[in-house]
This record gives sequence, C-alpha cells and structure tokens, in this order.
Amino acid sequence: MFIGELSKRTGISTRSLRYYEQQGLLRPRRRASGYREFGEPDVAAVRRIRVLLAAGLNTDLIREVLPCMAEEGTILAPTCEEMARDLRQERERMGRSIEQLQAAHTMLGSIIHAGEAITAGRRA
Repeated sequence: MFIGELSKRTGISTRSLRYYEQQGLLRPRRRASGYREFGEPDVAAVRRIRVLLAAGLNTDLIREVLPCMAEEGTILAPTCEEMARDLRQERERMGRSIEQLQAAHTMLGSIIHAGEAITAGRRA
C-alpha cells in the first residue's frame, strides 16, 4: 500500500508518517519510481508508535524499544528485559519531572496569590 492508504488505515497524516520514516520508526520499501510501499506490519507499527508517543516517549527511545514490543490486547508489553528496564528508567525520569512541575505549579500559585492580596489591598 502507498502512504495515502496507510494514512487512511491508521488515521495518521502522511506528514506524520514521513516523519516516522525520517526518525527510523518506519522502513517502507521503495519502488523503482521512488514511491514508498508499506505492508500490514506497518499498520501495526504505526499503532504501537502512537501508543508509545501517548505514553510520553520520544522518538529516539521509541526507535530503541519498538522492536521489543508486543501487543497484549489494547496495551503494549516489552518482550526484552533490557527494554523493560529502559522503560522503568524513563518512567522514573517522568516522575521526577512531574514532581518538579508540581513544585513549580505550587510556587506559581503562591506568587499569584500574593499578587492578588497586594492588588486587593490597593483597591480597598
């Protein structure tokens, strides 16, 4: 199938599919004419890529873990212990980022609250 058909079957724009190819996530065959030719495995690969992107992984990490992912119903599961370890490390990194964002959110709330108190005092 050509890229337009893959786009229709997956609901992903052709621009995104070209980006996935550029990032090494998809490897379509090339015809002599230069057209990309995709197969059924690419439909499944695009689904897995979308799940991993939604899980917050970047394309570099997705390129590493994609070969070791299997579909278990509606969720993906790592089939290589090394990849499972990498995913746990990424989740820990995300957890630290979330904690930092929550602290920043709290600090910003305090700043806003303090500013509201000052401006309310001026209006009184």
